[in-house]
Amino acid sequence: MSRASFRTLGQAGALLALGLGGCSGPVNNQQGHMPAQPVAFSHAVHAGQYELDCQYCHVGAEQSRHAGVPSASVCMNCHTQVKKDSPEIQKVAAAVAANAPIQWVRVHRLPDHAFFNHASHVTAGLKCQTCHGAVEQMVRVEQVEPMTMGWCLDCHRKTGAQGLTAPIASAPRKGELLALMSGEPLPEPSKLPRTLQPPSDCSSCHR
Repeated sequence: MSRASFRTLGQAGALLALGLGGCSGPVNNQQGHMPAQPVAFSHAVHAGQYELDCQYCHVGAEQSRHAGVPSASVCMNCHTQVKKDSPEIQKVAAAVAANAPIQWVRVHRLPDHAFFNHASHVTAGLKCQTCHGAVEQMVRVEQVEPMTMGWCLDCHRKTGAQGLTAPIASAPRKGELLALMSGEPLPEPSKLPRTLQPPSDCSSCHR
């Protein structure tokens, strides 16, 4: 093998090592990230004190890849009456009046090459706090867990080894409610618990 070929192989190996290290090491670890936000929204008040369900605002969590960030108009469902004179609420009202989104600063960000689906985790019974920490106690949201590849794999492997099962829905989920409203027939719900076997092969998250 020529010297040029050895050099090419060495460079490829170094790039591979850097890529794998970035998935499980500190490169992508934003643990402790707690940016200031344009509006001082307290999860401790809304999810903690008033016990609002996470999906009242993050409506996509049960149905799609992304949990979603609510539009400012969702806030005004309550705040046209509640604390409407607060300077922070006035910022939200101004955004609604201008038909402009609030420029929230993202807290949790996975690498572009990592595929994550909120719906598959929520319908499996995973609590939001497992990945996001005790959000209901946070005045300002921070990233509590490392969210590295190794951290995700540890959870998948432990869950599979424990033989855990997904909860059987006692009431129609949001997607099913939409189907009911449209008159479309629903499939018969399963009466047997689904055993959780989270994948750990590369192609499940790297597509």
